[in-house]
Amino acid sequence: MALKVEMVTFDSSDPAKLAGWWADQFDGQVQEMLPGEFFAVMRSEGPGLGFQKVTDPARGKNRVHLDFGAADVDAEVSRLVAAGATEVGRHSIGDNFRWVVLTDPDGNAFDVAGGQ
Repeated sequence: MALKVEMVTFDSSDPAKLAGWWADQFDGQVQEMLPGEFFAVMRSEGPGLGFQKVTDPARGKNRVHLDFGAADVDAEVSRLVAAGATEVGRHSIGDNFRWVVLTDPDGNAFDVAGGQ
């Protein structure tokens, strides 16, 4: 038996707003699955993104985060920051691979990576 990744789900104090933000980044469509409590962003490829309402704040570093690839890392990071993401740090391995750590408007970490 093999598992298939269907969705990656984020906790959020405002899941509708966060789902809308992510949908704008991917040209995805927001679907309200459970009114006021759970929203999904559906895309044409890859797993969906889920956003569920929680009342307790996140504590500490994300144990899981999303990694995205981009042909032009700097342009993509600039676009995401202009849309409301926050740049946290820049890293590289040698001269051929680099990534930028960002957070979405709710503080969830994600990376944008690519070659140099």
